[in-house]
Amino acid sequence: MVVRWKRKVSGLSLPPGPLALPLVGNLLIMDKRAPFKSFMQWSKTYGPVITVYLGPQRIVVLVGYDAVKEALLDQAEDFASRAPIPFANRVVKGYGLVISNGDRWRQLRRFTLTTLRDFGMGRKRMEQWIQDESRHLLKSFEETKCAPVDPVSFLSRAVSNVICSLVFGQRFDYEDKNFLQLLQVLSRVVRFGSSPWGQVSRCVMSPVLCFGFLF
Repeated sequence: MVVRWKRKVSGLSLPPGPLALPLVGNLLIMDKRAPFKSFMQWSKTYGPVITVYLGPQRIVVLVGYDAVKEALLDQAEDFASRAPIPFANRVVKGYGLVISNGDRWRQLRRFTLTTLRDFGMGRKRMEQWIQDESRHLLKSFEETKCAPVDPVSFLSRAVSNVICSLVFGQRFDYEDKNFLQLLQVLSRVVRFGSSPWGQVSRCVMSPVLCFGFLF
């Protein structure tokens, strides 16, 4: 009844979906650790396009290759916008390649690509930076004395240094405290945003529709 009432009030023609409860929506019947499993299960009943409520926030979920392909390729213009991220919007005020939409995004993308090319992206200089950084990466692996290590931290430092060489014109030592702290902060943000709770919190806080794409 809650879902039907909301659809009637909003005047939207929404896809079918599981019955939602007031305030909590479908959270009580959703797999919190792996929401995609619940979406896949519901799609067997309601089809590849379903309406789900994460708390009071309504989202439309596309399940399966065909549904995602139709949205991202066949109707790319209609699905080009990104769902807002409230805390990020307060910081960047709608600017930035990740947050912006529409003409602003296109202008920023064009400016960013032009600027990065001026700095050397895609040119011979970029290849030299990558080769130089690869030597530092190999040296750091050699210093482990063949002991088991997690390569993620090594690779992230190497890739980040190539970007720093491009943008700032200099690289950082792998043991630089400020450099390592920055990488840790970025890693935590990405890890949380990619986690089930991060996806849920993003959609719950978002004031408009959020679209989830699952292959």
